[in-house]
Amino acid sequence: MPLSSRQQAVVDGWLPGAEVVADHAWGLVDTTVLQVRHQGQELTVKAGGPDNHHIGREIDAHEHFTAPLLPDRAPRLLHADRASSVLVTTWLPGHLVEGHAAEVQPETYRQAGELLGRWHGQASRPDEGWLAEQRDRAARWLDQPHRIPPEQVDLIQERLARARVERVTLVPTHGDLSPRNWLVHRGRISLIDFGRAAWRPAATDLARLEAGAWRDRPDLEAAFFAGYGQDPRATDWWPDTQLAEAVGTAAWAHQVGDEPFERHGLQMLSDALAG
Repeated sequence: MPLSSRQQAVVDGWLPGAEVVADHAWGLVDTTVLQVRHQGQELTVKAGGPDNHHIGREIDAHEHFTAPLLPDRAPRLLHADRASSVLVTTWLPGHLVEGHAAEVQPETYRQAGELLGRWHGQASRPDEGWLAEQRDRAARWLDQPHRIPPEQVDLIQERLARARVERVTLVPTHGDLSPRNWLVHRGRISLIDFGRAAWRPAATDLARLEAGAWRDRPDLEAAFFAGYGQDPRATDWWPDTQLAEAVGTAAWAHQVGDEPFERHGLQMLSDALAG
């Protein structure tokens, strides 16, 4: 998606004469991700459409959550305009871990665990309603277009009806923690893409790893916790969280046409129901 005329004017004001080097958008949602060069410096420009909530959350993350990872393990915010849904950050060199040799190396996960530990450890607060909100969000996904098998929908609804609701501790979370949102550069891992960052229980950041990269790779899981520390999944409500995450992943991926990610969500769902 190209920048709107308003967004382009805002970016031109910040970065006059900037040259677009590459377009890194996934092409699935109305988010623009441009690598640009301005006065000899590589930068990232991200922008969203009128119904896009990710840019606002990304700005929130940069303003409140990323400090423990700066200056080089997360991008640094340089400019932001909430009204225009556009921001500029530093450009981090490297390759996406997904599809790279680093994706199957334990050291990658040890570093990712250490970085997430810094992110989670900066603040916490109690919350009485998060689990109920999670249950209700999962139920709403089932009312939207999806390709979850009908027999699984019945099982999900039964599970949601008896899902635990209790007080939990919330921390700043990344929200989409997986190798597709990690960079590797000269053996160092950094985190990117904070469009789902929010206050949640710490364990929620592990749902996609558990169903993906850690599947049949206990060595990668062990390496992650060597960096992170104590496993936050040791709760009675974790299975309900896995289920809700799987429902949201499968339905969202279907709606944006990301078939590989949809298959991943459906596998997450099968695993959650089997567990």
